[in-house]
Amino acid sequence: MTAPATATERPGTGGPAVLAITGWGVVSPIGLGADAFADGLATGRTGTADVSGMFDEPMPRPDGFAVVDFAVKDHLGRKGTSFFDRSTSLALVACQQAIADAALDVAEVGSERVGIVMGTTAGSVKSTSDYSRATFVEDKPYLVNPLIFPNAVMNAAAGQAAIRFKMRGVNATVAGGQAAALSALRYARGQIGLGRADVLLVGATEEFCPQTAWGTEFAMREHGGSLAAGEGAAVFVVEDAERVRAQGRTPDAEVLAVEVGTHLPADEATPGSDFSPSLARVITRALERAGVRPDEVWAVSSAENGMPVRDGYEDAAITAALGGAPERIRVKTAVGEGASAANALQVAAVLARHRRDGALDGRASVVTTRTPDGVVGAAVLRGWRGRDRQG
Repeated sequence: MTAPATATERPGTGGPAVLAITGWGVVSPIGLGADAFADGLATGRTGTADVSGMFDEPMPRPDGFAVVDFAVKDHLGRKGTSFFDRSTSLALVACQQAIADAALDVAEVGSERVGIVMGTTAGSVKSTSDYSRATFVEDKPYLVNPLIFPNAVMNAAAGQAAIRFKMRGVNATVAGGQAAALSALRYARGQIGLGRADVLLVGATEEFCPQTAWGTEFAMREHGGSLAAGEGAAVFVVEDAERVRAQGRTPDAEVLAVEVGTHLPADEATPGSDFSPSLARVITRALERAGVRPDEVWAVSSAENGMPVRDGYEDAAITAALGGAPERIRVKTAVGEGASAANALQVAAVLARHRRDGALDGRASVVTTRTPDGVVGAAVLRGWRGRDRQG
């Protein structure tokens, strides 16, 4: 849900803005915080863990890419967090990290000019499932715990973040599945371009739970993969890039273009058909919008997850649009299949490389995505080591 325009709305460009990422936070199985995540990727850390003791319900396998020892109270304190679902908890910790990383003072900017756009699939699947089940199994009159209900709505994370960090501006939740982060960035570009916000926290979150673990397991079996479910959240502080440059600040990255499309198979009874031409067109369109040549791209952060046929389609699309030269970043091998958080972690993986290597300053990269229901997408980024990280 988006906050209505108010008297504080300022003139914008009237179209999508080029976004500057001025700070970011991440909660992942390989590290909490931007620096820890970057270190985890640099050292080849793998986030798989023993998850057999996390839940009472049966699990499809004893391992998973979960942040097993994560407790929200360790980061945000006990006050106001006791009834947070796991997805919201991950998101709020990532928000806190991003605000600190960007040195963002919400009050100084103006609370009505700061907002949040959070990507998801359906919010906390565990909360929704547990709440629905309780309506059937509890004693008549089927009373359920009212304190759990706020977690059963899709925009719980965005709402709780706005309350905790006193952000009174745009508040939106975008249901985009594995394309959630790119969809959220695309939405944020429009909001800032139209003058409805000066600063937005943009990202995506996903929890590890029995429901997501089983869903991932069945999907992997169907498509010949074996990667376990993951979890995490990544949040990016974004502003208008022109304004950031005018202030003499160096961002972590600029989001030059975000394009999405839909693959419509010729035979709609065959949902697993080759989506590579559709994805290749989206990548090419994003490059054209960004003004970046294919030979300028140093890396592609892909959505490849070990499903042989679907990974083959994605690889074919990347090769068709960019050739074989760009380095391939496959972050899911380290963090698992994180569903709606996966795309945000792909973006974070690019930023992590820039944070550790100043030789990449000013170079362009591409982030790709695909979903089981036919959505394909691509973003073009230009990255730097960022604020106070040169040298």
